[in-house]
Amino acid sequence: MTHHASPNFDDRPQGTPIDMLVLHYTGMTSAAAAMARLCDPEAKVSAHWLIDEDGSTTRLVAEEKRAWHAGVSFWRGHGALNGRSIGIELVNPGHEFGYRPFPEAQVAAVIALGREILARWNIPARNVLAHSDAAPERKQDPGELFPWQRLAEAGIGLWPGTAPEAARALPEIGPGTEGPMVDALRRGLSGIGYRIGTKGGYNKPLSQVITAFQRHWAPHRTDGIADGETRWRVGRVQGLAEGFVGRV
Repeated sequence: MTHHASPNFDDRPQGTPIDMLVLHYTGMTSAAAAMARLCDPEAKVSAHWLIDEDGSTTRLVAEEKRAWHAGVSFWRGHGALNGRSIGIELVNPGHEFGYRPFPEAQVAAVIALGREILARWNIPARNVLAHSDAAPERKQDPGELFPWQRLAEAGIGLWPGTAPEAARALPEIGPGTEGPMVDALRRGLSGIGYRIGTKGGYNKPLSQVITAFQRHWAPHRTDGIADGETRWRVGRVQGLAEGFVGRV
């Protein structure tokens, strides 16, 4: 573990708890390019930690300070998540430059660091999220190839498990659909933490939120269409997040 100070930080708002962990990918062509940008004062972006594909871990900003990683964001009733979150950047070209699986060394490093962060700040599992969860209308990272299940099994975040066959056989619902099934889907996503109204049809914002949910918790598809597997997983994650379904 090394330190490479970024100038891009400031003080957290007084009295705001640190209760969220946000994971990103760098989305740049190389680790060096990502490091340069995260430390460029003109870029005005940073994160607390950067993890390279070989597992090497660099601290850029002290966790007590506010790094600038989440931008316009929302989760579980709170906006401007930089003020209350720790940000980890994972070196990966991302969807624009050749998205690829995260190497084992990198996954092991983020699990080790994530455990330390959650213990240090007592961050609840429901507040371990993707950048795309916090900003589904504009972000995709760290994406559907990130091993969220592995992290949850290591005590970092939530994982719904696999839907039973009967749930997987439920019909798809998608854009243009209205009615009780869509309302139930909206309530589930809102209960998880997304900024989505609990009433309304299956519009573009809902499709964007569904895509973000799929990238994190239902990566068998990422098209914003709620098939039976996705719908079951929404209900399951809602239950875990709100405490009426126990973790197994």
